[in-house]
Amino acid sequence: MKKHNFSAGPCILPKEVLLKASESVMDFNGSGLSLIEISHRSKDFVAVMENARSLALELLDLKDKGYKALFLQGGASMEFLMVAYNLLEKRAGYLNTGTWSDKAIKEAKLFGEIVEVGSSKDESFKYIPKGYSVPSGLDYLHITSNNTIFGTQFKKFPKTDCPLVCDMSSDIFSRSLDFSQFDLIYAGAQKNMGPAGTTLVVVKEEILGQVSRKIPSMLDYQVHIAKDSMFNTPPVFAVYTSMLTLEWLKNLGGIAAIEEINEKKARLLYSEIDLNPVFEGFANVEDRSLMNATFNLTDDALKTTFDDMLKEAGINGLNGHRSVGGYRASMYNALSLDSVGVLVDVMSEMERKG
Repeated sequence: MKKHNFSAGPCILPKEVLLKASESVMDFNGSGLSLIEISHRSKDFVAVMENARSLALELLDLKDKGYKALFLQGGASMEFLMVAYNLLEKRAGYLNTGTWSDKAIKEAKLFGEIVEVGSSKDESFKYIPKGYSVPSGLDYLHITSNNTIFGTQFKKFPKTDCPLVCDMSSDIFSRSLDFSQFDLIYAGAQKNMGPAGTTLVVVKEEILGQVSRKIPSMLDYQVHIAKDSMFNTPPVFAVYTSMLTLEWLKNLGGIAAIEEINEKKARLLYSEIDLNPVFEGFANVEDRSLMNATFNLTDDALKTTFDDMLKEAGINGLNGHRSVGGYRASMYNALSLDSVGVLVDVMSEMERKG
């Protein structure tokens, strides 16, 4: 039976990417050696790293605009620390839209004063803050573009007189934006780009080198830029598979093409959530995420029946985050419209049974 993978991460990847990545583990580029055996300094892998970095900038339309792309390690959680280490001299602003924003704020407080510019904590992070004012004199403003746990997503981004930093771990490459409005973007690969193990960082070089503190080499963006993202041994399989995914996206027509598909998937599922009395959405309608649809049963007594139906249909990874419960359908780039259709059919059948 075909499995329909709605897991929030590690994410679903295109089948052709998985096939080529698996082949590389046995024989990379016809070399008779495995990708995970060869030197990361070899000509073949250096070409992979260069291509992956170039594709990232190309797809984001940031080539030749003063940005550098890096593939680093430690996940977005490491970037919570690195952003502040590299950019925070005195005071920074954060918009708090959920668990990951909270964690980023915690790390940044180690380096300076943090102003919580806006928060949606008062309503369990069901919405994106609006009507806030960004104080002047900040070293940067940090936001999380998409919130996987609560299913909210920024539709408009704040205008600032300071660098804008964005955690795009769960929606990078999923929708068309003017990415030049951001001075630093970071994203764990495992949500929408590749397997766990690497993190994409895209940074405008001119914002670096402004803090007075000494930065450990491994945590210094400028060191990684100078070494072409090869300061230490990179996670070769994760970078290679991310490169393949970016190639797949480019061949599909880029971000504009995948955005159209993602909008169709989201419309189909949210329409069912809104029209089916068995279910209710969690996030405020105007702030709903294209990537992560969060919803609950209106009657918890139906949970066992619904869960059994999901299993029978081959639907995987629909449980909500352990901190909030309910259900969460993660519709990342590689998830097909057909898979969303299967889920909607099960939800419709649940209404008939209920």
